[in-house]
Amino acid sequence: MITIAIVLVVLVALYLYNVRTFDYWEKRGVKHDKPVLIFGNNADNYLMRKSVTEKAVEMYWKYPSERIVGFFRSTRPELVIRDPEIVKHLLVSDFYHFYPRGLINTNKKYIEPIMRNLFFADGDLWRLLRQRMTPAFTSGKLKAMFPLIVERAERLQERALAAAAGTRTIDARDLMARYTTDFIGACGFGIDADSLNEEESAFRKLGASIFKIDAMRFISAILKQFMPRLFYLLKPMGQIEKDIKELVGAILRERKYEPSSRHDFIDLLIESKQKGLMTGESIEHMKPDGTPEVASLEMDEELMAAQVFIFFAAGFETSSSATSFTLHQLAYNPDVQKKVQEEIDRVLAEHNNKLSYDAVKEMTYLDWTFKEGMRMFPSLGFLIRECSRKYSIPGTDVTIDEGVRIVVPLQALHMDPQYFENPEEFRPERFSPEEFNSVQKSIYLPFGVGPRACIGERLGLMQSLAGLAAVLSKFTVSPAPETLRRPKVEPKSGVVQSIKGGLPLMFKERK
Repeated sequence: MITIAIVLVVLVALYLYNVRTFDYWEKRGVKHDKPVLIFGNNADNYLMRKSVTEKAVEMYWKYPSERIVGFFRSTRPELVIRDPEIVKHLLVSDFYHFYPRGLINTNKKYIEPIMRNLFFADGDLWRLLRQRMTPAFTSGKLKAMFPLIVERAERLQERALAAAAGTRTIDARDLMARYTTDFIGACGFGIDADSLNEEESAFRKLGASIFKIDAMRFISAILKQFMPRLFYLLKPMGQIEKDIKELVGAILRERKYEPSSRHDFIDLLIESKQKGLMTGESIEHMKPDGTPEVASLEMDEELMAAQVFIFFAAGFETSSSATSFTLHQLAYNPDVQKKVQEEIDRVLAEHNNKLSYDAVKEMTYLDWTFKEGMRMFPSLGFLIRECSRKYSIPGTDVTIDEGVRIVVPLQALHMDPQYFENPEEFRPERFSPEEFNSVQKSIYLPFGVGPRACIGERLGLMQSLAGLAAVLSKFTVSPAPETLRRPKVEPKSGVVQSIKGGLPLMFKERK
């Protein structure tokens, strides 16, 4: 009897613990789906039936007359933002109420070393890294890097030419991933990865493995969310983390911990280390008089490896996803493809038929076309932030507490006919200065916005546009027999969404 009583007490305690937050949105008058035990409103995502983006889109459309919608990720309350004005307040005007992304544990003790990077980091760690690394992405440094882009773009043409000659279907997703991998290898690490020519390139495998979701990684993600202390005690270092650490260590030893003449990302990190301690005003800690304390951080080898990881991951997945989806849309919109090719031909003719930084900058219609691709399928289908202190949502009676996360469902906003007429139509002219209005600008955020906007936005754009120009100057793309008009999203997708099964296309050489 005693044993049964203990079991009952434990079960009741677990139940009460699990439902303790489930009245959070009801108390605040925010509409939401009724949460269920363990999962909250997130069962489809936890069971890998829908991606994080797909769940955000679902909640957006379920309550079309609401400005904000409540959501429970397990027991944790979140708020889906549907209103452009509120989006602007949270991400820009009131940024310091929402500076954390909230993707890693708030207790610094339980943060994996590889996650201490510019994308995932929060608070003073993020601010000091951002402050030190921003000078690496100036226009001058981008222009100096462009010859590396051109060299890889030419290899991209060669690989596509070889495949087209055999009239084989080409997976545009894989092709553009190899191109971005080679570019990252060159401008990031001074490595000639050549994954465009080597089918079994180790660098390509490393890039692919970062976004591969297997059972072990899924269990780790669940442990991190629900039992961070246990996760930290187990310290399950994955193969990716080991590979990145070994790669960075080998390059640093080869360069004798001194900058080389390559001016790549590793050189930037070495120079950052040589500048000494990073210091700045804290955004987390205040003195009794209300002024910020001084925060400091040392760029050690472990922190360098974390920045290399995110440089690789962000550059690899986002650019290849966006460029391949743009090619997919062009395959189904031949009139648009023809206009893009006419512009590329005209601009290249004015630049001795050579890709260059200045030539790509002149390809305005190509730029609009790529932006339209990112509107329809943004690599980051949602933005997420965590409330750092009690905050009242503008224009509402709702006040949320520290620790509550807000979700901006970009995919849904980009495809809402209220903001973009006929959103299913692929029409680059939307991005002409005459059409692109202020409301659209406030919700079209494929690179984020505000102080936490993507630091590598210009680099990513130039790399992507050069890759598209290289392909479309030599080839016309069309659907393959097995191509799906509306590709399916990979339900295991997390922060970055991807297509399930690739994007097969036919590449026909232009004469």
